[in-house]
Amino acid sequence: MIFAGVDGKYVGKIIHVNAGHSLSLQYHQQKEETSTVLSGAALIEHGASADRLTSQHLGPGDTIHLPPGVLHRITAITDLTFVEASTAQPGWREDVVRLEDKYGRAGTTAP
Repeated sequence: MIFAGVDGKYVGKIIHVNAGHSLSLQYHQQKEETSTVLSGAALIEHGASADRLTSQHLGPGDTIHLPPGVLHRITAITDLTFVEASTAQPGWREDVVRLEDKYGRAGTTAP
């Protein structure tokens, strides 16, 4: 759910992920993101390449910043709700490169 946004500046989202599910292994060419866990527990994998990912557990109040080009994937250990603030340059909705996806979206910009 998008709760705030100004095209060309920023967008704020609230994202829910059910326990055991994960988002795509992805990166953004221009978009910069900062995420904070509101409730639940997450495992985030992030790094410069798929073979050099660091794993980090996040809980309520924990925050991570992801600059453009950093690969990342969030997996919900328990039901997870987090807020994401990101830059919103023109074309921000398509600025995602999915390398792996459990739901058939690899190589797409589908939500």
